[in-house]
Amino acid sequence: MARISKKKTATPKEEVVKKEKPKVTEARAISRTVRVTPRKARLVANLVRGKDVKDAVGILYNVNKAASTPIRKTIQSAAANAVNNHELNEDTLYISDIQINDSIKMKRYRPRAKGMAGGIIKRTSTIVVKVKERE
Repeated sequence: MARISKKKTATPKEEVVKKEKPKVTEARAISRTVRVTPRKARLVANLVRGKDVKDAVGILYNVNKAASTPIRKTIQSAAANAVNNHELNEDTLYISDIQINDSIKMKRYRPRAKGMAGGIIKRTSTIVVKVKERE
């Protein structure tokens, strides 16, 4: 059996009501494939978790670890995103969440005795920083 479709009559266009977007209270920044092992980067991330952005940047300038520079740059990027994109107040920003995750692993080989090869795994990290306004 064939279906018989009924023609719909044209209705006048209804006014489109634009919904206001809720105010964004969080900004984030992600750095991928950072050439620091995640285990060592987590030691540095634990120092600044929950701190104000300005305090965290000051701490990271004085930490003598390789992971402090990429983490500091990611925090500064998240703060810049909050100020420029979401119009949040820079003075009240704090680090609400910081995650250090595994990224790709680069595999290398080193010659060993008796013609063998020893494997070397060069680990990389993904750094995720979220900042919020303190109330």
